[in-house]
Amino acid sequence: MLVRKRLVLWTLPLALVLLSLHWLLAEGEKPMRIAGIGPAGPIVKRHTGFAFTEGPAADRHGNVYFTDIPNQRIHKVDADGKLSVFRENSHHANGLMLNARGEIIACEMDGQIAAYSPDGKSRRVLAEAYDGKRFNAPNDLVLDKEGGIYFTDPEFLAPKPLPQGKTAVYYVAKDGKVSRLIDDLPNPNGILLSPDEKTLYVIPSGQAEMMAYPVEGPGKIGKGRVFCTLKQRKEGEKSGGDGLTVDEKGNLYITSGLGLQVFSPDGQLLGILTLPEQPANVTFGGKDLKTLYVTARTSLYTVPMEVKGHLFAQPRE
Repeated sequence: MLVRKRLVLWTLPLALVLLSLHWLLAEGEKPMRIAGIGPAGPIVKRHTGFAFTEGPAADRHGNVYFTDIPNQRIHKVDADGKLSVFRENSHHANGLMLNARGEIIACEMDGQIAAYSPDGKSRRVLAEAYDGKRFNAPNDLVLDKEGGIYFTDPEFLAPKPLPQGKTAVYYVAKDGKVSRLIDDLPNPNGILLSPDEKTLYVIPSGQAEMMAYPVEGPGKIGKGRVFCTLKQRKEGEKSGGDGLTVDEKGNLYITSGLGLQVFSPDGQLLGILTLPEQPANVTFGGKDLKTLYVTARTSLYTVPMEVKGHLFAQPRE
C-alpha cells in the first residue's frame, strides 16, 4: 500500500479520485511499448466499481483472484472473464497466492495469514502471532518451493500502537514456525522471489530504493542490497512502491505512483507502463500467462503482453 494516500482514496468521492489521476493513460490507449516485453495491445478495464482493489493472483486454469479490501471480499475472474464473489468476510484480505492444493493463501490485514479452500467456503489460520503478539496488518506474500511463506507486515490499517512495535518481513515455515527476517525498512509492502528463488525482493513504501536479499535457505536470507531506485512523481519524493510481479525472463513489474515500472534482472529500468488509474498490484494470468492483471483503485485492468509470466510451483503438503 502507498503510505496514507491509500486510506484517503478509499474515502474520497470518485470524481475527485479521477480528477487527481488525470495524468494517467486513458482507457483503450496503448501504453508505450517495451521491446520484447509489450504491451501487445491496448489496456482494457475488465471490471470496476470496487472500493480498493489489491492482491491479484492467478491459478493454472486461467482464473484470477483479487481482493476488495474495504468491502472485505475476494473476487474471482474466470478464464472467460466472468466475475464472481469468491469469499465474503475476508478479514480485510490483501495479497493472495495459490498453493499446490488450490487453496488461496491470504494476507489478512486483521492480523493473520490464512488459507481458503478452493471453493472459498472454509478458512484455516496458518499464522497469527510472533513472539506472542498479533501481527500488525499482513500485506503481501510469496510462497517458496518448500511450502514456506514470506510476507510483509507494515502499519497500514494496523492498530496503534503497533502490536509488533515495528514493521517487518516474516517467514512462516511449512511446520508453522514463524521467523522475523527484516525489521529495518519503512513499511515493507510488496514481496516476491526471483524465478530461481535465489533472490527475495522487498518493496518498501517509505523509500525510493527497492531491496533484494540473497536466499541462503528456506526462511534464511543474507545481507540486503539496493536492487533499483524507483522513479518518483516529484523530485525528492519517497513514496516507494507497492506490489510487483515477475516474468519468465526475470524482469520485475513494480507498481508505483507513475504506473508499472519495469526493471531487468540486473536492476535496469526498461520502461514505465501507465494506466487509467494508479496501480496497486499486478500479476500475470490467463490461459497462456501472457496477460497482466492490474488492480488499480476502483478497477481491474488487463494488458496483453509479448512475454510470459513466471508461475511459482509449490510442493504438495
